[in-house]
Amino acid sequence: MRVRWMMTLMIALPLSTQGQTVVGKYAGEFLAVGVGGRALGMGSASVAVAGDATAGYWNPAGLARITYPQVVLMHDEQFGSAVNHDYGAVAIPFGTSTSLGLSVIRLGVDDIPDTRNAGVDAAGNLTYDPAQFSRIDPSRVTYFTSADWAFLFTYARAATDDFSYGGNLKLIRRGLGGASATGVGVDIGFLYQVHKQIMLGANLQDITTTLLAWNTGRKELISPTLKLGAAGLVEALGGLFTPAVDFDVRFENRQYASMLHLGRISIDIHSGLEYQLKNVVALRVGYTDVKQLTFGAGFHLPKLNIDYSFVKFDKQDQLGNTHRISLMFTLESERFKRPTE
Repeated sequence: MRVRWMMTLMIALPLSTQGQTVVGKYAGEFLAVGVGGRALGMGSASVAVAGDATAGYWNPAGLARITYPQVVLMHDEQFGSAVNHDYGAVAIPFGTSTSLGLSVIRLGVDDIPDTRNAGVDAAGNLTYDPAQFSRIDPSRVTYFTSADWAFLFTYARAATDDFSYGGNLKLIRRGLGGASATGVGVDIGFLYQVHKQIMLGANLQDITTTLLAWNTGRKELISPTLKLGAAGLVEALGGLFTPAVDFDVRFENRQYASMLHLGRISIDIHSGLEYQLKNVVALRVGYTDVKQLTFGAGFHLPKLNIDYSFVKFDKQDQLGNTHRISLMFTLESERFKRPTE
């Protein structure tokens, strides 16, 4: 319950100033949580790695690398089950070089108690006067939900065998009790295969500075974030190693809340390593921008990938560990395969 109240306060604070347009330092933070068991097991270092349906989130250019239609689903509960995180995506190849995708993300705190109309005085009568407040009447307590939604419509195209580009049209919907906000943003991504064993990626999120308009009159601006990534492929020990590193460059003046900063510019680093054996079993480890170790494993079955990731929190945080499992279905059939030139 304590965590639930903390989350409510964190979400409600941005609504305290109405009728203004401000740069929301963490207005789009729910979109930074990450998706997919593989990427999360590698510390969320996936800008140059993702080449499946999850690429719509990590780097839209990577969606051009799919060969068959794919569907991915994920659900996890964070912070002692206080926060529900749901994700789903579908990706479809069109023609010899184009792909389209749709990703849906929901991050929500459900069943938050609202005690504003539940205070009673010593005689048991409803009161709004703090001086007369005696206790909470449980029968008067109501509940509401705080939920953030994002819908990403992705277009990707392979310009050459080594270079692809893509973009997202992003619709954001946030809600807290009776307050709600809507915003539209754009992401642009690039992926370049420097060598058959080296990939470089870039994803410029919210390139137009996404505006969130609240029905309270408040307007928040989500500043652009530049995500840069590099990944390699190394054959060793009878399998394939994939080391990866990402850099999140933000312009929100986060300073000491980031790993590195220079004035208003901050840099956070993600790193990860995957070992894959015979394209059947994978083991993963990573280090996130919030200085947490992550671990993961994956199993590749015919037409189905099962990916698991684990994040451990310190006991004093009272937040509990986070387990994530994602399922990816691939329609591996000649009738659905991308045609070749």
